Amino acid sequence: MTMKIDIDSIIEGYAAGYFLMANDGENSLNWYSSKERTLIPLDDRFTYPRSLRRPLNQNRFTTAIDRDFKAVVEGCANREETWISPQLKEIYYALNQAGWAHSFETWEGEELAGGILGIAIGGAFIGESMFYRIPDGSKVAMVKLVERLRDRSFLLFDAQMTNPHLERFGSYIISPKKYSEMLKKALKLKCSLL
Repeated sequence: MTMKIDIDSIIEGYAAGYFLMANDGENSLNWYSSKERTLIPLDDRFTYPRSLRRPLNQNRFTTAIDRDFKAVVEGCANREETWISPQLKEIYYALNQAGWAHSFETWEGEELAGGILGIAIGGAFIGESMFYRIPDGSKVAMVKLVERLRDRSFLLFDAQMTNPHLERFGSYIISPKKYSEMLKKALKLKCSLL
């Protein structure tokens, strides 16, 4: 049985600064907001590990958007503890069909190397999760996604919550008030990831 998904209400929730998560092992979804919001910089504060220079210079990976959206969702959900429940997967699929959710992918030949799952609203890209199958796959995806967001005049790359991995890319934390101000500005823009 397919559940009914109210796409407009979901987008309104993200546009208000919330994000959906399921508690691990549960199929019920809740809206969350963090006390501090983590952003990936789209200006010169963006950095990446030196170890990425070689795979970037060698053009080892190609990038694609939504080439295999479902595989990226599955890759992001396939971990010991996950907030991506079967219900949330269905929501992502519906958001992708409606043009809101996207996967930014790296490929090595015909093999999916890694990817980033997110929701694009106006000039905001709200990153939901990332994964890799081939070492450096998700890291190269991050660098190339930032380049794409800059080229497309996005204002905001929201990573929601911080971790040591994101800090290697120059992520920084802002207050809820500052995040709300930036989000409002970003939502007024008409940007497209595609």
